[in-house]
Amino acid sequence: VQLQASGGGSVQAGGSLRLSCAASGRAFSSGIMGWFRQAPGNEREFVAATSWSDSTYYTDSVKGRFTISRDNAKNTVYLQMNSLKPDDTGVYYCASDLVRRGTRWNNPLNRWGQGTLVTVSS
Repeated sequence: VQLQASGGGSVQAGGSLRLSCAASGRAFSSGIMGWFRQAPGNEREFVAATSWSDSTYYTDSVKGRFTISRDNAKNTVYLQMNSLKPDDTGVYYCASDLVRRGTRWNNPLNRWGQGTLVTVSS
């Protein structure tokens, strides 16, 4: 599976961005797709995920502001980000075949997109 992320950019606080992640190589409809982000000096952290049945999961800090969705026909997952804050700044990575262990999300097959930079200024 190859993942191609796009849609990052620079916005002011309160603005919106939409990230896209196109998957190729196999049908991705059966796996959990998601987004992680990594701010400078920080570890990569889970942001959101969506299952084949359209169940969605979010880290607390983005609930009510971010929406994850997927289009299985297009092999694409999206992350709509509204009311952006400076703390949302970072490189956003899409990932496939995620597994949840308790409250922690893992990427056991290490399938990552190339990352797209989101910068939110105050």
